[in-house]
Amino acid sequence: MKDNQLQDIANVLRRDVAIMTTHAGSGHPTSCFSCAELISCLFFNEIKWDVKNPNNPDSDEFILSKGHAAPILYSALFRAGAIKDNLIGLRNLHSRLEGHPIPKSFPWVKVATGSLGQGLSIGIGMALASKIENRNNRIFVLLGDSETSEGSVWEAFSLAHYYKLNNLIAIIDVNRLGETRETQLGHNISEYKKRLESFGWHAINIDGHNISQILNALSKSGKTNKPLCIIAKTFKGKGISFLENKEHWHGKAMDERHLHQALDEIPHSNMPHILIKKPAKSKARKLKIGKIKQNNYKLGEELATRDAYGNALASLAEDEKVLSIDAELSDSTRAEKIKEFHKKQAIECFIAEQNMIGIALGLSKKGFKPFASTFAAFLTRAYDQIRMSALSNANMVIVGSHAGVSVGQDGASQMGLEDIGMFRSLPNSTILYPSDAVSCEKLTKLAYKNKGITYIRTTRPKTPVIYNNNESFSLGDFKIIFQSNKDKAVIIGSGITTHEAIKAYYELKNKNINVAVLDIYCIKPLNELKLRNFIKSHGKKVIIAEDHYPEGGIGEAVKSALLNTNIKIKHLAVREIPHSGKSEQLLKKYEIDSEAIVETVKEIY
Repeated sequence: MKDNQLQDIANVLRRDVAIMTTHAGSGHPTSCFSCAELISCLFFNEIKWDVKNPNNPDSDEFILSKGHAAPILYSALFRAGAIKDNLIGLRNLHSRLEGHPIPKSFPWVKVATGSLGQGLSIGIGMALASKIENRNNRIFVLLGDSETSEGSVWEAFSLAHYYKLNNLIAIIDVNRLGETRETQLGHNISEYKKRLESFGWHAINIDGHNISQILNALSKSGKTNKPLCIIAKTFKGKGISFLENKEHWHGKAMDERHLHQALDEIPHSNMPHILIKKPAKSKARKLKIGKIKQNNYKLGEELATRDAYGNALASLAEDEKVLSIDAELSDSTRAEKIKEFHKKQAIECFIAEQNMIGIALGLSKKGFKPFASTFAAFLTRAYDQIRMSALSNANMVIVGSHAGVSVGQDGASQMGLEDIGMFRSLPNSTILYPSDAVSCEKLTKLAYKNKGITYIRTTRPKTPVIYNNNESFSLGDFKIIFQSNKDKAVIIGSGITTHEAIKAYYELKNKNINVAVLDIYCIKPLNELKLRNFIKSHGKKVIIAEDHYPEGGIGEAVKSALLNTNIKIKHLAVREIPHSGKSEQLLKKYEIDSEAIVETVKEIY
C-alpha cells in the first residue's frame, strides 16, 4: 500500500480507539495512539495472514506484549475484516473485546497479555516451533518501552540470539512515558540500540510515526541472520494536542467533551481499499509419532520418581511434538534422559524459569506438547508466567522435582513446599504426585494426553516400587492401598508420605489397630464424593500427612472435600521453615513420618 493510505488507516484506528474507550469509560487510548502507524504498517502491509482462518499455521504471528493497547488491535482486526464485533462493546460484559487480550473466546488472540514482560518469551516459543517445522512464517512482538524494565524481557533477548531466531521481530514502542513518570531511558533510543546490539540482535532506530521509515525497517524482517528489533521513537497520545507527550493520561479514557475535541484533531480519513497479503503454504516437515514404549519396574525396586519421569519423558519423545524445556537442571530433574535418543527435542533455556514457561506457552500454542522441568521451588519465580499460561489455555506439562523436606541437606531454599498450593489455585489445572516409579510412568503418560496445564511433582529420594506394571491410573482418582471392614481411621499420603503411611500401617497392625491407607496421586481434580464416602465407611477419622506447607496443599484439598461432615481430621504438614538434614531426619523432625502418623492415629483412635 502507499504511504498516504497507511497513514489514513492509522488515523482510522485512532478514531476507533478514541470512540471505543470513551464509550467504555476506561482503557488506554494514549498507549494505542503511540503505535497507530506501527499497527497500520504491520497489519495492512507487512504481515502475511489469513483473514478467514486465525489458525492457519503458515500465517505470520502477532503478539501484543503491551496488552493494554488491546483496543487498537481490535480495531485493526475489524478494519481488516477478520472480526465483525461491535467495537463499541469494548470492555462490556457481553462482548468478546475484553480490556486486555485473552484467547478464552477470541481465536485471533493466541495468548493472554497485559501482565507485562512476557510477550517476547512467547514469541521465542512460536519462532522455535516454526524452525522445527520448517515453516516460513515470522513472529512479530510489539513491546512497550516500560515493560523492558522486566528481567524476563532480557532473558528472552539473550536466548533469541543464542538460537539465531531470525524469524523473530521485536518492535519496541518507545513512547517515553510509563504510568506515573518517564521511563528509565525516556526517548534515548540510541541507548536501546546499543543494549540490543550487545545482546546480539540486529537493531534499527526509526521514527515510529514515519510510514516510510517503518516500512523500510519491516522490510528487513526475516532477511537478517539475527533476530531483528525495531526501536520506534513515538509519542504517547500522538495526534491529539492535549494528550501528546503529556503525563498523567495513562489508562484514562477521555470524557465526551475531550472526545469531540480529539475527533476534530484526528484527520477524518476514509478507510482505503485493502488487500491483506495471504501466507504461502509451507512445505512443512511432518512430525511423526513412533511407538511409545512402557517402562517396567520390579516390585520393591528402589528408584526416585524423578528418574522414572526421565524414563517416561524419553519414551514419550517418540512423538516429535513432545519437547523437553529445561532451565539448566536436566541432570537433576532427569529430563536429560531425552537427549540420549531425541537430542533435537530438548530446548535449553538456561537458568531463566520465567522465560522457560513463556517459551513453553508459545510452543504449546503452535501445537507442540512441552514438558518444562525444574526444581519445584524455582517455579515460584515463574508463577505469573504460569498464571498467564492458564489464561491462555496452554497445553503443557510442568514438572517440579526436589519437592518438600525430603530433598534433605540442600536446605529450605531448594525445598518446594508451596508448589501444590500454587497450582491448585490455577483454573483448570491438574496436579499429579506419583509415589513410585510405576505411578510416575503412568501419570506422566496421562499428563501427555491431558489438556491444559498439568503439574507433576517428583521427589529426589529413592522409593520402593509398590505398584504392578499393569496397575491403571486415572485422573481424579486415588488408590486404596489397604482397607478392611474393621478400619477405625484412614491415613492419607501422597508422594513421599505414601511410603510413610505404609510403614505406619504395618506398625499399627502389629498393635492390632486397623486403618485404611490411601494414596492421593491426583490432588486436582479430586473425586470428593468417592473420598468422602470411603472415609465415612472406614471410621470417620482421617490423618493426612504431606511434605508441603499446610496452606494450599493436600490437607486443604481433602478438608474441602469433607466440609459439613462429622469426620474428624488431623493434618500433618511442614509448619515452619525447615532446616538442612538427611531426608529421614527431616521427615521425623517436621512430624510427617511414620512415627508421627502412628502417634496421631493413637490420639484419635
